[in-house]
Amino acid sequence: MIGNMFGKTMDGNNMVKGKVVLKKKNVMDVNDVGASVLDGVYELFGQKISFQLISASHPDHKFAEAKVGNPAILEDWKSTNLSIKELMYEVKFEWIGLPGALVVKNYHHTEFFLKTLTLQDVPGYGQVHFDCNSWVYPSKYYERDRIFFFNKAYLPSETPEFLLPYRKQELFTLRGNGSGELKEWDRVYDYAFYNDLGDPDKDVDHARPVLGGSSEYPYPRRGRTGRPSTKIDPKTESRLPLLKSLDIYVPRDERFGQLKLSDFLGYAFKSVVQFLVSEVLALDITYDEFDSFEDVLKTYEGGIKLPLLEKVRKNIPFEFLKVISQTDGEGLAKFPMPQVIEEDKSAWRTDEEFAREMLAGVNPVSIRLLKEFPPTSKLDSKVYGNQNSSIKASHIEKNLDGLNIDEAIKANKLFILDHHDSLMPYVRMINATSTKIYATRTLLFLKKDGSLKPLVIELSLPHPQGNQLGAINKVYTPAEHGVEGAIWQLAKAYVAVSDSGVHQLISHWLNTHCVIEPFVIATKRQLSVLHPIHKLLHPHFRDTMNINAFARQILINGGGILEQTVFPGRYAMEMSSVIYKDWVFPDQALPVDLVKRGMAIQDSNSPHGLRLLIEDYPYAVDGLEIWFAIKTWVDDYCSFYYKSDEMVHNDTELQSWWKELREEGHGDKKNETWWPKMHTCQDLTDTCTTIIWVASALHAAVNFGQYSYAGYLPNRPTLSRRLMPEPNTPEYDELRENPDGVFLKTITAQLQALIGVSLIEILSRHPSDEVYLGQRESSEWTMDADPLKAFEKFSKKIRNIEERIVKRNNDETLKNRVGAVKVPYTLLYPSSKEGLTGMGIPNSVSI
Repeated sequence: MIGNMFGKTMDGNNMVKGKVVLKKKNVMDVNDVGASVLDGVYELFGQKISFQLISASHPDHKFAEAKVGNPAILEDWKSTNLSIKELMYEVKFEWIGLPGALVVKNYHHTEFFLKTLTLQDVPGYGQVHFDCNSWVYPSKYYERDRIFFFNKAYLPSETPEFLLPYRKQELFTLRGNGSGELKEWDRVYDYAFYNDLGDPDKDVDHARPVLGGSSEYPYPRRGRTGRPSTKIDPKTESRLPLLKSLDIYVPRDERFGQLKLSDFLGYAFKSVVQFLVSEVLALDITYDEFDSFEDVLKTYEGGIKLPLLEKVRKNIPFEFLKVISQTDGEGLAKFPMPQVIEEDKSAWRTDEEFAREMLAGVNPVSIRLLKEFPPTSKLDSKVYGNQNSSIKASHIEKNLDGLNIDEAIKANKLFILDHHDSLMPYVRMINATSTKIYATRTLLFLKKDGSLKPLVIELSLPHPQGNQLGAINKVYTPAEHGVEGAIWQLAKAYVAVSDSGVHQLISHWLNTHCVIEPFVIATKRQLSVLHPIHKLLHPHFRDTMNINAFARQILINGGGILEQTVFPGRYAMEMSSVIYKDWVFPDQALPVDLVKRGMAIQDSNSPHGLRLLIEDYPYAVDGLEIWFAIKTWVDDYCSFYYKSDEMVHNDTELQSWWKELREEGHGDKKNETWWPKMHTCQDLTDTCTTIIWVASALHAAVNFGQYSYAGYLPNRPTLSRRLMPEPNTPEYDELRENPDGVFLKTITAQLQALIGVSLIEILSRHPSDEVYLGQRESSEWTMDADPLKAFEKFSKKIRNIEERIVKRNNDETLKNRVGAVKVPYTLLYPSSKEGLTGMGIPNSVSI
């Protein structure tokens, strides 16, 4: 407290003192000394920062519109100690009644970050808080004044009349006018197709199709940048040079904060690896191989000598060589030890672990119940011929614990990891390159101890004489010894390759990063910061636009890191577009997804009305607790503001938000009938629960275990370079004599492996300023007491879930929680420290 915080003006009006907390640009951005000097000069000539309060209400009813207070000037800008990260100033304001909004004008040379304004002892109201958290650029860059609102939520129909014009004006500003190239100070949220992945001006090999806006390549929308088109193709947006990747436009308030940016740059400028990759490929150097598994382990245990680095040293600045990992001047690369090999260096090769990771690994969202045998295909037989499985009962019945096929299916004992239909249309094109893959099907059996065992793997290729002639299927069954055992290990590796690609492209990128971005944009364009649903969802959109823009610039672009390290190569994003055709928003709800995949059934006698068919399914067990905790929180929150279905239906901003989300953000699916109508409270709570689940827990489950499991590439190879050796061939003889050597020559090559590991190390790290599920950046995010109490209840429930996860992981009867590799399932453990922890649920898709 600062004592009595209001006095009298000369004309007798009350004065209110406030505390402004901000950060200067030269503290947030490195060494902007020139800006600091210029700001000192500006202040000498009276060009400062002014604040004006706008009344939400006033006891004097003679006012027909909001009263705007006289400017209050922030003093002593130039004399502030610049070593302090957060600066606090006292500012005197004219009392104008209840302050509901704030006008901020920056007359300095550079922008600053306005964190909060807190007014104490406002006559008749007490404390009034503004949670601003926004960059304010010099006023010359703005057509309209910067407006901030106090921390009270209002539905549009309940907004104080004085504030309505400002509420509408702010949304109008954020929508922009849909034209022109956007600059860093612009605050515009708008939509664009994914037309910035290719670079046809470079050469034809770098051209990529536009994703979005067509029935052939439907896709969610991304944030518009407005850059000019390429010279060759007017439908393709030009790209920024690699070294200006961080300059790609996203609204400044969506960019990483300083702590996260420092963390990100500290590791992520391994991601300038894009430059290294292109240079190495241009040199046409043969990638060095890992000669043995011991050779692979040196990457983690003591560093591995990389002669390749010496070969390219003359062609690439040495700074870029560091992108492989922390290296010394001799080209010695060393990575942190992945969890999957910390306790046991070979347990990853067991059938037990191969199956367990489908339930508790980095991609636990693809396995499903097998409901028919043999498995069939949904591909168009007129185009692809017969794509049904060739697996026979004789392949598996001896391993069904005495059951026959029908009995096993009836008992819900058979499961499948099916990557056949999604991959087969692309196998021929991919295999025409140096990559050699299969479409895969893997059948598994649920044992009495609750774990799974693989029964059979089917590897499929298109018929060499044409797709219409169907698939060439080969079936492999488990074996432990000799050449048969080596073949079985290769078969599992091909499955891991296909699952890695589907995980990275679909489970991770498409189903979390990509589909959430339109929700971010629509929320900022259509829901005022005063809107309760904006306040509910805002934490779950933190940094999403920034990381997605960065991904478009160096990860998922034509010739980018993803294409270089994951098997679909140049067809990667195109494949994700084809699979987006089957994306259904309501199916992203965890209970719906589990039932749809046959992993759970409706059961009124079970907790939450669902019974898991694999009781020890760690992702689902932990996930359902998280899901229903989120749902209860959302129900409690929304019921405070919406007392009836009619209030939902009549909420003009909410209806505009939902209409724009469907018709613009996910515009290629606007005619789908499965979209919720947004007419009822149930529609609203279900929708918000699903958004929060996808942005937080689902993303955490498929992202933060990447280094734990795939940091050791033999466990999760991302591509394969040879097809399965056939009997009576030199390759088969080589496999018999040197099975480990053939395995390593088949999966991801050394350089690509190190590039891939560098990338997932970045993606798996938590920054030091992360905000986790059950937490908020500010304790004063709303002035409404009931929502604050509901959030505290939610936070407590999240902490209780953590305790139960630890208890389950210590239960040795649960075979799938830890497994042979001794890695406990913590990917849905909500909190975390910074770094590579293999746990933690950030509020948002933030990395």
